[in-house]
Amino acid sequence: MDLSGIKEFFQLLLDSEEIIRYGGLAMVALIVFAENALFFAFFLPGDYLLFLAGLFTSTRQLNWPISIVILVIIVAAVVGSFVGYFFGRALGQGLEQRPDSFFFKRRHLEQSKAFFTKYGGRALVLARFMPVVRTFSPIIAGTIRMPLRSFSFYNILGGAIWGISLPLAGYYLGQSFPGIINYVEWIIVFFLVITSVALVRTFLKMRSTRKQPAD
Repeated sequence: MDLSGIKEFFQLLLDSEEIIRYGGLAMVALIVFAENALFFAFFLPGDYLLFLAGLFTSTRQLNWPISIVILVIIVAAVVGSFVGYFFGRALGQGLEQRPDSFFFKRRHLEQSKAFFTKYGGRALVLARFMPVVRTFSPIIAGTIRMPLRSFSFYNILGGAIWGISLPLAGYYLGQSFPGIINYVEWIIVFFLVITSVALVRTFLKMRSTRKQPAD
């Protein structure tokens, strides 16, 4: 087995700049779909991939109208979450008993379930901006048999907000400051720090809430 080839493949999947430069819009859509649909794809880039897609569109390195880029991202995110939801309905109970592996950590499922329990349907909107939780929330919704109509509403709403806000932010920033394309690495670091802090704060808050005695 060529381990160096496997390593290069995973490095490509984690490199948003390379995904956009060489994979184009189709690769962006595939990554967005997988991250929202497949429990073992939680590690794929999400927020900063969307931001960079908008930024690269503004500098014509991604040669599509921003409206098409946004539409493709929204469709990929929404369809991906529907796949996750139906996967949860069909196999969610078995997933809770699945042992930890390289691609699956049970704590991710438990954290997402606690987040979903606290925020209900709104979790599907909030989770769009939270790595890991974004992947597992649709699965949790399916596991607990959330009504399809309610799930559809929050799924489409969250997908639209996520799929519009981040690409547009990148697009208009690129329009206003074209030179920012030279600082892609710092943009990625910024998103990683912001999302990590938000994720840690949310889970710490939920943990402290669960430890409080019931009234």
